[in-house]
Amino acid sequence: MRYSLRQLEVFLAIANYENLTRAANDLAMSQSAASSSLKDFESQFDIQLFDRVGKRLKLNEQGRQIRPRAEALLAQARDFEQALTRHADAGPLNIGATLSIGNYLAVGLMAEYMKQHPEAAVQLEVANTARIAEQVLNYQLDTGLIEGELNHPELDVMSWRDDTLAIFCHPEHPLAVQQQRGDNIRDQDLLAASWILREPGSGTRQAFDRTMHGLLPELNISLELQHTEAIKRAVEAQLGVGCLSLITLQDAFKRGSLVQIDVPARDFSRTLYLIVHKQKYRSAGLNAWLQLCRDYP
Repeated sequence: MRYSLRQLEVFLAIANYENLTRAANDLAMSQSAASSSLKDFESQFDIQLFDRVGKRLKLNEQGRQIRPRAEALLAQARDFEQALTRHADAGPLNIGATLSIGNYLAVGLMAEYMKQHPEAAVQLEVANTARIAEQVLNYQLDTGLIEGELNHPELDVMSWRDDTLAIFCHPEHPLAVQQQRGDNIRDQDLLAASWILREPGSGTRQAFDRTMHGLLPELNISLELQHTEAIKRAVEAQLGVGCLSLITLQDAFKRGSLVQIDVPARDFSRTLYLIVHKQKYRSAGLNAWLQLCRDYP
């Protein structure tokens, strides 16, 4: 065999970091050793895998073509090593989740996975849909749990579970008072409100924008925040009206610090998704995680 697994590790680390020094540090080797490994790998097959852009090493077309195969080979090698050394059916996993899922669903999933596979380490990255998708595409995450809709040729996007958005406000907000009187909330009432929303690029914002079709240009969006808890606190402080996943609001509704506003004319249902790179090697651990997600109540 004319290449080694170490050469694949070096190639993939440089592809990930786009920097030789950071890749070498990640692999606990010297910069010169990493550079020699890449040089030997390229010279053995008379190819160039990177273009130099300043101090960065950017994958060229040849590098992009072989990267998925290198990722799969290395993942299979690690899976094989796991079976030999630990006699376990599941190895470590890097999971990504959007904020609502990460804070309210993923932790329970992780606890159940680690209960079933006590020797398997699981790491969780929480970010918005765009960021999670980028990391799955870049092989930095094994899989993602997302709220936003995606259509990417390199991603396997699987429907996971149903979810519902909810409009909410302080109990003394005019919308809450109007609802208590028994009056329906209409589009003109929504246009009169000040809105506190998730940032563009988040799955919650994407679903909200779709639900509010026809009203978006006229909506008064006073704040855009990256965290659900910050939005809830701002609405509790009577700074405006919010819209988040129902799973993030149930405790506040029970306490009475926030009130759900019903808007029968608009559909707030949506789907949550599992995403995996189409060329990602599905190890025993990854398959076990995906099955757990499908079975989770």
